Amino acid sequence: MSGTAAGLKDRLSDGLYGLGWGAVKRLPEPAAAALFRTLADQVWKRRGKSVLRLESNLARVVPDAGPDRLAELSRAGMRSYMRYWMESFRLPAWSRQRIKDSVHVADVHLLTEGLDAGKGVVLALPHLANWDLAGAWVTTELKVPFTTVAERLKPETLYDRFVAYREGLGMEVLPHSGGAAFGTLARRLRAGGLVCLVADRDLSASGVEVSFFGSAARMPAGPALLAQQTGALLLPATLAYDGTPVMKARVHPAIDVPATGTRAERTAVMTQALADAFAAGIAEHPEDWHMLQRLWLDDLDPRGEPS
Repeated sequence: MSGTAAGLKDRLSDGLYGLGWGAVKRLPEPAAAALFRTLADQVWKRRGKSVLRLESNLARVVPDAGPDRLAELSRAGMRSYMRYWMESFRLPAWSRQRIKDSVHVADVHLLTEGLDAGKGVVLALPHLANWDLAGAWVTTELKVPFTTVAERLKPETLYDRFVAYREGLGMEVLPHSGGAAFGTLARRLRAGGLVCLVADRDLSASGVEVSFFGSAARMPAGPALLAQQTGALLLPATLAYDGTPVMKARVHPAIDVPATGTRAERTAVMTQALADAFAAGIAEHPEDWHMLQRLWLDDLDPRGEPS
């Protein structure tokens, strides 16, 4: 793609997202919900690359599902994914009470007690349901600010929109820039703070290989390394929609740092435990797992890169 064409595509993407944030939040809620369900169904019917990848990923999560069941799951998955976007576009206009009423968290005491201990908490989540809404609930209901990391998007103006959006919900957002981000996260944790990380996909060379639904995948080392280096508690969390306006969340028991082994060995054990917690939540609500990219190593091209 030429530089001119790429620039045009970037401006178009940024403009569409800007339109979404500007227009969708002003629609009556039933109209917005109906619009995004229709969009989801239209995208699903086209059977494009993202839908086919979602279906392929779901086939690993639900291995006994036949073609009809997989199609049903992928359609529900696209509706769930579009619900995420519909809510995200509307979140800046929601009242604090609306945010509080839109999430129910099971075992939240594991998080609040961990924060009360003063050693910091790493909350790690997969791409389930609406992690931005979960973050807004934390800052609104628990009144706890937190730090997170965002992948740099193209164009830069689109990345800036996402950062401004999340900062408006009470989050500190760092660019995904390796060591610099890690150092800041470690400082926040040593000060007793909260770090929230979406941590179910890492195709970089630093990713930790785990067994995930019976096959090898890579997940970020960051959550486990931060817990080891700072003494912070590592808590997995999972999210789900259940057909109601209220998103359900669960905080899972802490993943302990192993008493023995090298740092790499401890990191591998902890990241596998994180993957197992994620798998439990995803298996319960596979349609809410928004994984529209390649994840498992045997789905990558021979160079180990997504295609």
